[in-house]
Amino acid sequence: MERIGLIAGNGRLPFLFARAARARGLEVVAVAHRGETDPALASEVTLLTWVRVGQVDRIQKAFREAGVKQAAMAGGIGRVRALAEARPDLGAVRIISKLRSFRDDSLLRAVAADFEARGVTIIAPTDFLGEVLCPEGHLAGPKLHPAQEKDVVLGREVAVLLGQADVGQTVVVHNGHVLALEAVEGTDETIRRGGKLGGGGAVVVKRCKPQQDLRFDLPAVGPRTLDVMKEVGAKVLALEVGRTVLLDAPALFAGAESAGITIVGVP
Repeated sequence: MERIGLIAGNGRLPFLFARAARARGLEVVAVAHRGETDPALASEVTLLTWVRVGQVDRIQKAFREAGVKQAAMAGGIGRVRALAEARPDLGAVRIISKLRSFRDDSLLRAVAADFEARGVTIIAPTDFLGEVLCPEGHLAGPKLHPAQEKDVVLGREVAVLLGQADVGQTVVVHNGHVLALEAVEGTDETIRRGGKLGGGGAVVVKRCKPQQDLRFDLPAVGPRTLDVMKEVGAKVLALEVGRTVLLDAPALFAGAESAGITIVGVP
């Protein structure tokens, strides 16, 4: 049986990818990151190897020994954890030594190029998961009122600039004021910070970076995102159509309806 590799981070996306690959008749060989990946992934894959962030040679060895020729990166790696707990091996040093920039996109592209040079092509997880990408239009909750529509437009404009700088993908806005921009802390903490500053009613906007490589680091939201929004009283979640992953969309939409939170897909 043909095998496919999975470089697994945190969240539900590794599970969704593994199930979709198995449904296509593939065996999944996964490499999971300690402190990030849910150990329950072991029940969804044929083989599972545990590594620490930065152990590139160990990942490549696991794939080589399993006969893997293609692999996907699915799930995030917390940036704070990556900075504090990385254990770079000689493979990571080999990649880093060639970089002119340590920004996310440059690093991930360099990682992909190194894998491909060693016989493993990195593919987009959404090649198997097109159905989880955000559709267009009003998806859940109350209709936007004019002030919220203006905040969505502002948030998207600012998110483009944030993405061009390769900093983050999330912007929090309220009544024409930008409250928070995502940096190393990640989406949840950005929402918490912006929501608290806005005093309720904030608009959360997520969109791809203009130069986004769709093989990795696509924006993703799920029920946990909604929980954080409820925690601070944020009222709108605006997502980019076709380029944002919806984790457990039925639960996300049902939760939004129950909480009175609007979700919209913006082209």
